[in-house]
Amino acid sequence: MSPIAALRTVEKSTDKADTARIESSTTLGTVSSMDAKGVMGWSDGITGNVTVTFTGGSQAQQMAQLGKSKLDYRYLKSGFYANMGDKFAEQAGGGKHWLEYDYATLAELSGAAGEAFQDQMQNTTPNQSVKMLLASGDVKRVGEEEVRGTKATHYSGKVDIADFTAKSADLDEDKLAELKKQFEQAGLSTETIDIWVDDEDLLVKKTEKGDTKNGAFSQTAYYSDYGTELSVEKPPASDTMSFKDLLNKQPAV
Repeated sequence: MSPIAALRTVEKSTDKADTARIESSTTLGTVSSMDAKGVMGWSDGITGNVTVTFTGGSQAQQMAQLGKSKLDYRYLKSGFYANMGDKFAEQAGGGKHWLEYDYATLAELSGAAGEAFQDQMQNTTPNQSVKMLLASGDVKRVGEEEVRGTKATHYSGKVDIADFTAKSADLDEDKLAELKKQFEQAGLSTETIDIWVDDEDLLVKKTEKGDTKNGAFSQTAYYSDYGTELSVEKPPASDTMSFKDLLNKQPAV
C-alpha cells in the first residue's frame, strides 16, 4: 500500500475516533516553551479540557508576573477560555478569572490570521496532522518503530503551511493574500511533519518542525485513549471577561 493510501485509512480511523487524550510539548524560539495535557475532541468543531504548563521563554515570564505557571483551558465550538487566576482577576479582570477568546472576535481583531487561527486550533488534534500530510502530497514511509511500548509505522512529509491553511480555512482571495503576507512577516513557510501510527490505524505520536522569524518552532504530541469520554463546561458568565473587553480596558499607548 502506498503511503498516501495508508494515510487515507488513518484519516478515516482518526476522524471516527472523535476524542483522545493528548500530551504535547511545544517550543517557539525564545518566545515560549510549554507542555500541555488533557482530552480533546473533534467530532463537531474543537472541544477539550487542557492544562498548559509554561516552562520557558518570554511567555513564561509574563505568566510568572501573574503568579501562574499553569493555565486551565476549555475549548468549545465558538472559542476557548483560559483561567487566568486570582492576580489577573484582581488587577485586570474586574474580579473575573476566566478570559474568553471568541473565534469570531479573533477574526475581527486580526483579519485573515484570526480566521486561520480557528482552523489552526485543529492542528492539535490527530486527524488534522494526517490531513496536513495528505495535503502535502510529499509523504514517505520511514519504517517501523516503537512509541512508548507500542509498535508503530512512521510517516514523514513537508507541508507548505500558508497553502494548507488557506485551503482548510476557506478564505476569499483578499483574505488569502492578507494571510500569506502575515505568514511571510512571521517567516513561516514549510514545516516537516512526522506521524507514528499503530496497528489500529490511529496516531500515537506527531512531531512538527519549522522555522519562524521568532526562531525554531517544534511540537511533539502523544495520543492515547481514543474515544475517551469528554464533557466541557462553559465557565460561568459572571466569572468571565472577553479578550476584546480586556483590550478595550488597556490604556492607549
